[in-house]
Amino acid sequence: MSFRGLLVVALSFLGSRALAQTVQPVIVEYKVKASGKFALTNNTLTPMAVVLEPKSFSITPDGNGVYRPLDPDIHVQLSAMSFRLEPKQTYYVFYKAMADKLPAWFTVYSVFSTLRHSSGLDVRILLPHTVYIYPKKPLQENEVHVSQAAYLVTSKRIVCDLQNGGADLGRVQEVRATSGHESATAAGFPLLPGSLRHVEVSWNGKEPPQMLLIRFEHFTLKQPLNTGN
Repeated sequence: MSFRGLLVVALSFLGSRALAQTVQPVIVEYKVKASGKFALTNNTLTPMAVVLEPKSFSITPDGNGVYRPLDPDIHVQLSAMSFRLEPKQTYYVFYKAMADKLPAWFTVYSVFSTLRHSSGLDVRILLPHTVYIYPKKPLQENEVHVSQAAYLVTSKRIVCDLQNGGADLGRVQEVRATSGHESATAAGFPLLPGSLRHVEVSWNGKEPPQMLLIRFEHFTLKQPLNTGN
């Protein structure tokens, strides 16, 4: 009796350079409406079938994406929905997108699969191109609140809970902990309307960190750090 399994490998907010198939760019941002393109490359010697799947998503406080069918108030037009990608070929997908209400965000998943199915394990690779569409009005400083900011001595970690209390989309460009001339940083991330984000930064400095700087495009939050266990 033969058995065919299906293994799905998905990358959400990370780059895809390590894989034999790539999508570039991974994340883009627009104001009011989107019009752009992304490139899909098959670095293998095997032809691949590609199917495009637009998805809406939310983000958990720990930064994990939760995906669902595309919301009906987001309208995405793609130059192709499926195609064959030859070995070593790069294919460009053009798109336009707008939303009935801003801000808006979505991901176009490119689903790669081999053309020939075996009796063993079939693998599908899902790679994302994520689009954020901002309104003309940027996120305001008074809409962002820090509910916790502490240095945990035992684990040498800075923890912070960040709340977007407004209806606008913002992006944290950098999180930086400082103590004198020492510092440690964490990468930026989107802060969706009405969402909570939990941030952790490892600390290897000789002295405990004193201040946490959370940098947005138009302002920087400066939060003194408490010390805990």
